[in-house]
Amino acid sequence: MTKTYHAWAIPRYGCPEVLEPVTPPRHPPTGRQLQIEIKASAVTRADCMMRAGVPRFARAFLGLSRPRNNLVGTGLSGVITAIGPGVKRFAVGDAVFGESGLSFGANASHICLEEDALLLQKPDSLPHAQASTLCDGPLTSLHFLTQVAQLHPGQRLLVLGGSGSLGSAAIQIARHLGAEVTATCSTRNAAQVSALGAQQVIDYTRLDIADTAETFDVIYDTLGASSFGRLKHNLAAGGRYLCPVLDAKLLCAALATWLLGGRWAQFSAAGLQPVHQLRDLLTQLLVLTRSGALTPLMDRHYGLDELIAAHRYVDTGRKVGNVVVMGSRPGSTTQSQPLPAPPPPAIPDAKDRDQG
Repeated sequence: MTKTYHAWAIPRYGCPEVLEPVTPPRHPPTGRQLQIEIKASAVTRADCMMRAGVPRFARAFLGLSRPRNNLVGTGLSGVITAIGPGVKRFAVGDAVFGESGLSFGANASHICLEEDALLLQKPDSLPHAQASTLCDGPLTSLHFLTQVAQLHPGQRLLVLGGSGSLGSAAIQIARHLGAEVTATCSTRNAAQVSALGAQQVIDYTRLDIADTAETFDVIYDTLGASSFGRLKHNLAAGGRYLCPVLDAKLLCAALATWLLGGRWAQFSAAGLQPVHQLRDLLTQLLVLTRSGALTPLMDRHYGLDELIAAHRYVDTGRKVGNVVVMGSRPGSTTQSQPLPAPPPPAIPDAKDRDQG
């Protein structure tokens, strides 16, 4: 009898209800493949955008009527249960975390990935739930702040969307880098964002930063909630507006500022960087988590059979930090369980930072 595993497919673009549970055959790994039993997987805003097929121009790359690789989910953490004969870096029983990339399929009970995929050994001290989220907000924000903005001590950073997966990670990373951090969020999340390390918290429901004369060296718009044109006057000379959400307006601004200079609008597809570069960034994130400089902010978890509910929740735009799917089989957890709040991250002082 052929073994199967549990996964979720996107038969067509649309609302969360289009998600469909499937049980594909589970073939033994060959060559340099790893079979991983997934203990936790992330449910991200990017996953929901792919499911909905937005922005629409992305369908030219993903698939016109549905994603060509139509299994959902990328970030994961689990345990290797079988390996192909050519595997050298890992062994059966190893706990690993990382992402499936454009193969997708992480919101599942099992997955088969190549040994050279974006995977690292998971430390025992890092829970599967937190590990499964590192390739979303933390990896993206580390890429933007260090590779794109090249943020350095003393610079002023504005994070738009400070309570989300990207924003909460960016605050902690930027403080570790020695930047002065201002972040926006709603009233209900202000205390949490302050605890993450933001020195100034702006309630966007009461004050629009574009209506002020405050200036920043870097503006990191984690949600695409504003635009370069709207915030250009809030950038210092040579300042950078960064956004991971590409649309026509950002593309035009990026091209124009690349030609004219002065102040810059920049986009980068973090997940499309070479795997060896992403592995280096992921290794840096492990160092930050071990030191206490970064603690992924967790919102709630769902069971594997509750992925539709998880997508509905992420679609509300009200998640705080990260949402995960727990368990390697349907019904293994109860619905919508809040995750315990982690302790506030340790923010090294300037002396500690100078010593690396």
